[in-house]
Amino acid sequence: MLLYCFGSINFAQIEVLEINYFSAENLSKSFGEQVLFEGLTFGLARGDKTALIARNGTGKTTLLRILSGKMEPDSGEFTFRGGIKTAFLEQSPELDGSKTVDELILTTNTPVLELIQRYERALDLHAEHQSAETAKTLEEASNEMDQVDAWDYERRLKQLLDLFRITDTSQVVSKLSGGEKKRLALALVLLDEPDLLVLDEPTNHLDIDMIEWLERYLSQSNLTLLMVTHDRYFLDRVCNRIIEMSQGKMFHYQGNYELFLQKRIEREELRKVESEKATQLMKKELEWLRRSPKARTGKSKARIDAFDGIEEKAKRVSEHGELKLQVKSPRLGGKILDLEKISKAYGPAKIIREFTYKFSKAERLGVIGKNGTGKTTFLDVISEMEPQDSGTIDRGETVVMGYYRQLGQTWKQGQRVIDAVKEFAEVVKMADGKTISASQFLEHFLFSPESQYKMISKLSGGELRRLHLLTVLIKNPNFLILDEPTNDLDLFALNKMEEFLLSFKGCLIIVSHDRYFLDKLTDHLFIFEGDGNIKDHYGTYSAYSREQELKEKKLKKNLEKPSVKQGNTSGKNTGVKAKTKLSYKEQQEYNRLEPEIEELEQEKASLEAELGAGKLDYESLEKKSKRVSEVIDLIEAKLQRWMELGQYAE
Repeated sequence: MLLYCFGSINFAQIEVLEINYFSAENLSKSFGEQVLFEGLTFGLARGDKTALIARNGTGKTTLLRILSGKMEPDSGEFTFRGGIKTAFLEQSPELDGSKTVDELILTTNTPVLELIQRYERALDLHAEHQSAETAKTLEEASNEMDQVDAWDYERRLKQLLDLFRITDTSQVVSKLSGGEKKRLALALVLLDEPDLLVLDEPTNHLDIDMIEWLERYLSQSNLTLLMVTHDRYFLDRVCNRIIEMSQGKMFHYQGNYELFLQKRIEREELRKVESEKATQLMKKELEWLRRSPKARTGKSKARIDAFDGIEEKAKRVSEHGELKLQVKSPRLGGKILDLEKISKAYGPAKIIREFTYKFSKAERLGVIGKNGTGKTTFLDVISEMEPQDSGTIDRGETVVMGYYRQLGQTWKQGQRVIDAVKEFAEVVKMADGKTISASQFLEHFLFSPESQYKMISKLSGGELRRLHLLTVLIKNPNFLILDEPTNDLDLFALNKMEEFLLSFKGCLIIVSHDRYFLDKLTDHLFIFEGDGNIKDHYGTYSAYSREQELKEKKLKKNLEKPSVKQGNTSGKNTGVKAKTKLSYKEQQEYNRLEPEIEELEQEKASLEAELGAGKLDYESLEKKSKRVSEVIDLIEAKLQRWMELGQYAE
């Protein structure tokens, strides 16, 4: 790119060079006969925020481990630009469980911490010897501290730990939850303010509030980023570049997730056309090969060699097949699940406080809240895996519950995949009424006949998730509970799961930190606010988020006295009169808005109570659900207008 500067130097041309932070050439990696990738060549320029997308099992995490130096490639090489700070966050961070959080921080070999320790040693040495040499060493260390602003380390550390809700630093790391470990690891990698940050599934085990903070931080920062994530809102809002690994090749897309989808569809359609043409040509070549004599000329030999390439292109219709989810669910009766004043506590910690709710047919419910507020406990209680302390749970006779648990399934030691599935069912009834064997059902979930005889202990995280989901769906549930189902699944498997869940006719409850997943599949939320309080909200997560944002702005405006905007202070008449107060009509509108908003809030509460009572027929349920969405939109619009006018109201 060329910039033209106008001034004393006429049309001087200054070339702006792209600064390369990282480059990789011809990287390859195999495990035994399984080739993960080969010949990968790519680079990262300063300021790139790049997402790496691929199906499970194609080597995304392996590639990141190679870049972090924890694994060697079979061939190829890669280099980082000298002088830049690089940080890595693994999907499951390996932290020393025997140390306290304080001890772990002190022993973490970060460049800034090493610099501080070097400065302290130089300080001690100079205090002891007071020589010109020790003074010079101390001055050099002090200058290095200045360059990276290391004097501010402790304040930034406390700020980050507070932000990531790590308050008790005397805790032993092994006692931390998965979410706390992930937050601690994130705080440690961000503390050094790296130039290049490599993240493997950074949103796993984080609640939505934390994800949204991290999203804002990464999108607004100047750091260069390479990450693997299945969180599509996170990807869409943070990344400006996408690299897809597919069939051993890399495809580059300049833009966000939406652009990636568009371009990938175009590429897949082109590949399908090419594959169909190659299939026809392959059939002709196959006929020729069968007719041709044993002794072949050079010309016929060339045709045989070309046949191999045609065959490969024809067979390359789909990379790993497709996940096909379809089961036959029994019809639900009149009564589904009635909760009457249920409560649950662990000692003084209140998890559920006298909660009452009646489930209706075809409920599509999302459950959100900060980590530790009791979402999973709630699922365990309503699925009767754990008893409530008080209250009643009345389940309808026709309800067949399927519960996909965040912690997964417990498998027998030394068990093979096929044997585990046969313990649940030998045959499975599908949505079209046909029955298939357990082995055929496994193939629907991308387990080839060969992989069905693998030991479960050898499966990857994504394979274990698919197997667990399979064992839930094999029971043909009509009331499906999913606790964090998106962890460890790639975007392609997620799309297939969403396709199935959109067509699922039974009741659906989803606990998830994936906002895209919730928006697409649910229209009603339980919000766990802590201390046993559960708020019932009709509408999508994005609508709820916008509503909360507007309420926060309204609260802030009420706490702050509106400032009167001043006009032109230069003494010059610009011809434009600065607005200092509302017109008569605007003042009347402002006065009307607050009671109108209160009235709509009351209507919303009334509608939500009716919907939650479980006494409406399907037509009324649909009508009132639609009205709730309309009321939420009206509240948002009126709140926005109320805040605009409030700046000038008397």
